[in-house]
Amino acid sequence: MDLLAGLRTFIRVAESGSFSAVAREIGATQPAVSRQISALEQHLDARLIQRTTRSLMLTEDGRDLLDHARRVLDCVEEAETAVGRRQGAPSGLIRIATPAMFGRLYVAPRMRRLLDRYPELSVELHMSDSITDMIAAGIDLAIRGGSVQEASLVARRIGSSARAVVASTEYLERNGTPAHPSDLARHSCIVLLQGATPNEWRFDGPGGAVAVGIAGRFRTDSTEAIREVVAAGLGFALAPAWVFGDDLTTGRVQPVLQRYQAERVAIHAVYPSRRNLAPRTRAVIDFLLDEFRLDPAISTYGET
Repeated sequence: MDLLAGLRTFIRVAESGSFSAVAREIGATQPAVSRQISALEQHLDARLIQRTTRSLMLTEDGRDLLDHARRVLDCVEEAETAVGRRQGAPSGLIRIATPAMFGRLYVAPRMRRLLDRYPELSVELHMSDSITDMIAAGIDLAIRGGSVQEASLVARRIGSSARAVVASTEYLERNGTPAHPSDLARHSCIVLLQGATPNEWRFDGPGGAVAVGIAGRFRTDSTEAIREVVAAGLGFALAPAWVFGDDLTTGRVQPVLQRYQAERVAIHAVYPSRRNLAPRTRAVIDFLLDEFRLDPAISTYGET
């Protein structure tokens, strides 16, 4: 049997939990995928997957094989890139996950340049504000803002975003402009459901560090929704300035408390912790780092 092809199929079945999904992904039939897994089990003389009418799960041997299989394929790809047929050009499919609005503004517009640079590379881009289980979803690379706590993931900083407190001009005309962060406690604030303390905003100002508890009637995990409700006059938000785009330029939305600086949010490229990083993943990370350096809204260049 083609052992490498069998290992690739096994990894995707294990990650997706579905023979049918893998069949659609690779353009094969479900029975063909099932036969490939059966051939791999016969070759290894071990049951790898327990099948039922409704679900499948890895056996203990299957769980052991999954980690080894990933390492084997990463090593093969690295060797091919270094000395083999691709002559150093990354190739194959890379699955990237990114927050929806950030992906729309900063990742998707750069995909043409990425694919022009690497003609043998293919990209599958997933855009969602939900934190994805990268292993289960088969994601090779995720773009995330803020700290990354999972011990199973490696995070490389590729940019950062300055944040500002903003509100619509209409809201400020109705409710006044805060002079100090503590004034925000008397205002309607939009709570972004990210980070460990979403109801607390922290600043550095002329008198040192300031932390203020905020509250409001609208909470969301979506930066896209933050932009819409701030522009509609619902209250204040603390968010990266790039979220508001033309609304800041036209004056529909205004920054306040500009003497008080919120901590910048780091932008990380995140990937599963493995002994070897696939060349295509490394190439995409390096590409995004170079691209983000050129954009002052998200660059770490000159950051203190």
